[in-house]
Amino acid sequence: MRVATLTRYPVKSMLGQPVEQAEVTAAGLALDRRYGLLDAATGYVATAKHPRLWRRLLQYSAAADGDRVRVTAPDGHVRDVDDPALPAELAADLGREVTVADARPAGAEVERPDPEDVLAHGVESEVAAPTLEISMGSAADTFVDYAPVHLITTATLERLGVDPVRYRPNLVIESDTAPYEETSWVGRELTVGEVVLRVVLPTPRCSVPTLEHGDRPRAPEALRPLLTDNRVDVPGFGVLPCAGVYAEVVRGGTVRRGDTVELG
Repeated sequence: MRVATLTRYPVKSMLGQPVEQAEVTAAGLALDRRYGLLDAATGYVATAKHPRLWRRLLQYSAAADGDRVRVTAPDGHVRDVDDPALPAELAADLGREVTVADARPAGAEVERPDPEDVLAHGVESEVAAPTLEISMGSAADTFVDYAPVHLITTATLERLGVDPVRYRPNLVIESDTAPYEETSWVGRELTVGEVVLRVVLPTPRCSVPTLEHGDRPRAPEALRPLLTDNRVDVPGFGVLPCAGVYAEVVRGGTVRRGDTVELG
């Protein structure tokens, strides 16, 4: 196996930045999910998991140059993430007042409708949106969903048959394993170049893969196969449609595209 692609997402729920290499620490890839938007009305972290409110974020992209993170709006104009004008511009476009945070508040939560409800009723419907604490598998203050690193195999992606961008992984692992094989890696270690990861949890899928991503149209088929092919008992969360896995960092270092991946 080898690393086919590396991607970081400097601002949660915005499109990410493919990179050739990345420094990996206990917090994950450098600058990955470093920033998040907080809903001023509720305090919840803004995420396209709640598509009625936040799917517009997937029309924005964020990229880092050194330590400088810049946000590109749908109309193409660019601002630094810490530009004081950015929150007001986002609020005007999103229809909700937001603040930009560079550290996740303790106990931070998101609203996450059941993706099957969203598929059944549509992205504009007011379906139930239970709250979920994020980053429970990470000691860092970044805005990851669960653990610091998210990966998925090409075998799984080929079975699903849609653009990998929709699943927002940090690492796509080129492999000739069976589809969804990575789900069985929970508890095992992966050596990725000079980095060692421990797989800790299957990745439950929300509505995000089905939504517009930049100029990519909606894709309900990004979720539907998982509803029958790969429902997994995820400890602490229930039986859910999954694709990919979360991992914690056992040993940091540099990961490069093309690095060999070995399963321990």
